[in-house]
Amino acid sequence: MRTRKEIRKNLKARAKKILKKHYWLFLLLCIVSSILGGGSVLTSSGMNDPEADASLTTATSYSAVITSFLEFMVEITEDSVESQEQKIRETEARYVEDSLINPRAVLGRSRGVLASVVNKVSSGAYLMTLVLGIRSLAGTDSGTVIILLVGALALMFLLEIFVVGVYRTVMLRMFLEGRCYEKVPAQRLWFLLRVKKWCHVGIARFVTGILSLLWGLTLVGGIIKAYSYYLVPYILAENPGIKTMDAITLSRKLMNGHKWECFVLELSFFGWDLLGVLTLGLSNIFFTAPYKAAVLAEYYAELRRLGRERETEHIDLLNDTYLFENADPLMLEFTYSDVYEEYGRKLPDTAQLKGIQRILAEVFGVTVRRSQAIETLETEQSLRFQLEYDKKASESLVYPTRLYPIPEHKKRKWIASQNYLRYYSVWSVILIFFTLSFAGWVWEVSLHLITDGEFANRGVMHGPWLPIYGCGSVMILLLLNKFRRKPAVEFVLAMLLCGCVEYFTSLFLESLHGGTRWWDYTGYFLNLQGRICAEGLLTFGIGGMAIVYVLVPFLDGLFRKLPVRALIITACILSAAFAVDQVYSLKYPNEGKGITDFQEVTVSGTAVNIFDF
Repeated sequence: MRTRKEIRKNLKARAKKILKKHYWLFLLLCIVSSILGGGSVLTSSGMNDPEADASLTTATSYSAVITSFLEFMVEITEDSVESQEQKIRETEARYVEDSLINPRAVLGRSRGVLASVVNKVSSGAYLMTLVLGIRSLAGTDSGTVIILLVGALALMFLLEIFVVGVYRTVMLRMFLEGRCYEKVPAQRLWFLLRVKKWCHVGIARFVTGILSLLWGLTLVGGIIKAYSYYLVPYILAENPGIKTMDAITLSRKLMNGHKWECFVLELSFFGWDLLGVLTLGLSNIFFTAPYKAAVLAEYYAELRRLGRERETEHIDLLNDTYLFENADPLMLEFTYSDVYEEYGRKLPDTAQLKGIQRILAEVFGVTVRRSQAIETLETEQSLRFQLEYDKKASESLVYPTRLYPIPEHKKRKWIASQNYLRYYSVWSVILIFFTLSFAGWVWEVSLHLITDGEFANRGVMHGPWLPIYGCGSVMILLLLNKFRRKPAVEFVLAMLLCGCVEYFTSLFLESLHGGTRWWDYTGYFLNLQGRICAEGLLTFGIGGMAIVYVLVPFLDGLFRKLPVRALIITACILSAAFAVDQVYSLKYPNEGKGITDFQEVTVSGTAVNIFDF
């Protein structure tokens, strides 16, 4: 019979193998859990928490928030509202002045939406606005404090239960799937939504937390029950449809006789925690947190196995067999027979296209003209993309969702006009360029109109278009065509691509026109030489996703309804007008108030270029 030390050693050996196979996924999952829980991977472990030691840190961060909240309430009750508002204004003004002293600083705080938000959060302006509103309703300072405190606690509690807690259940599920399968696709993050059990899991965790809290009022009982309920998150990850009390009872049964063993297992990570202190938390981030989670997933699998051997009461509720073992190939072949049939059909290809046309279609997703073969290929590619997961499941590479005891909710398939896996005609791309250039111009003009109350024809050109918007959109669409099936990669690359375009466009225009600037992000939060900023990059990333997956397919669907002749004529007319404007603007660029009027402002002896809003 194996000793407990040997069991721990085997658990850790298996966990290391699994961690090596899924390292980057497990690392990302733990980092997200850390962010949601207040930085848990940066601290030493909580003794009684199986979920990457997040609860202790979360409680600490919540305590800090509540403490600062109470201090602010005390200041309001001891001082006048007018005095508090004056302090907030002075604090925001100081942030701006400090930023102007070093205008090229990356963390600029004098201009832009993000800078304004950061300043108001730091100074307490948002909280003050909320306090004044509630104070007018409550009528008294003490009533205001009680309402705000209860509201803040309720909000943090809901976030902890229905966002943080549920996410950690999903994370545990992905760790468990990684034990048996070569791949764990990112789309598994939504499995609770697919089986419609998100709220149920949140409520189950809430009840478990309340019981743990009540038992915690008695010191010994709190420690014992913390280990008794230790496996509830894992049980919910395996069977999110289980009744709450059944999950708690089953956890107690499985942990019977293993509480001390579990404590020793946690204690065995002390060396790694000490290393985390010596490496300033780096080892916790890059190894210890995912390693602990992998070991504890193995520990749950071991206790589950022992429970089935001993026929523990309610063990039949843990019925997700294929979470712990691969399905029989014949069963998979039968279950996914339609997938085999779909993949058995030969898809149409672009073999009929030659030379440059074939390159445009395969690399950039563009065709010179529409054809029935291209439309058929689009439909087939969209279907194939949806079947990719099922194909991997049929080969035991990923978890077979069709064999899951709880049937997944089938999402409605996108209609043809929403299919983003398509080929765009050259004429459609040209119209997309002008449509989005015009949309960018409308956005800039409207923003300036709202901010300053006056019209300004934004941009270096004279026509109603800002080509940087159209160029950025088309570049995302064409140059990132190969990454369209990977939204996360598409998002990051869209930010990088558009950031490079904006930066070098700014540099080119300045050198071409003697240093004149058409935009300047000096003072914006996280800016680079005033040419690009975090606010713009995030907008590009989010906008790029909307463009690729929603807007451009919609526009292309509209353009396809136009007669081909009308499409070509419209594209040619707009291109000719744009070319004339481009030539004219090279010699006589669009300049003036609200466009290029930057003035020199001296702050503490330092000259600063500030856009005159």
